[in-house]
Amino acid sequence: MIHADLHIHTMFSPDASTHPKTIVEQLFAHPSIKAAAITDHNTVIGYYKVLELAKAYPDILIIPGIEVSSFGGDLVLLGVAEVPPQPRTVENVIDFAHERGGLVVAAHPYRAFGLGDSAKNYEIDAVEVLNGGCSRQLNILAEELAKAMALPGVAGSDAHRADELWTVYNEIQASTDLDEILRAIKRGLVRVAHTEKSIHF
Repeated sequence: MIHADLHIHTMFSPDASTHPKTIVEQLFAHPSIKAAAITDHNTVIGYYKVLELAKAYPDILIIPGIEVSSFGGDLVLLGVAEVPPQPRTVENVIDFAHERGGLVVAAHPYRAFGLGDSAKNYEIDAVEVLNGGCSRQLNILAEELAKAMALPGVAGSDAHRADELWTVYNEIQASTDLDEILRAIKRGLVRVAHTEKSIHF
């Protein structure tokens, strides 16, 4: 069992300020959350910076990821450390991720830039049902979407600043092997949870 935050931004996202070193230090110091997906907007520079710094700490895992601004809404790709080419239609981004063995998550579906109900039209793998930047009401709508689509629900703090890290996390029934983690999420062997830092519960 691992505890992971599956949606984190670094200073390499234009709207975020968290330094890669801060993420690694906080992961190392955290009592239980030892894995994180770096999901910057349309870039993987932050992922590689965090990955390099994390090599000094054998007990933490950095999951490759990216948050892609597609024409239909935001998608978080897990297990992918490349930027999809244009045109970034929802279908193209999904195909890009699946061809590389990655997972596609509908990020904050009912907040601005989310897929909303149109998520039902696409072959996504999971729905972000607990987003640290969404209201409880919007997260509940996302939960209902996941149930309607019979898809796993995942959690991400969507942290853009250091004080937003680790508000929510996932309990994933897997080891620290990346392929095993992706398979476990796809199979629904994941449970979302929130910490005392979360303001929405």
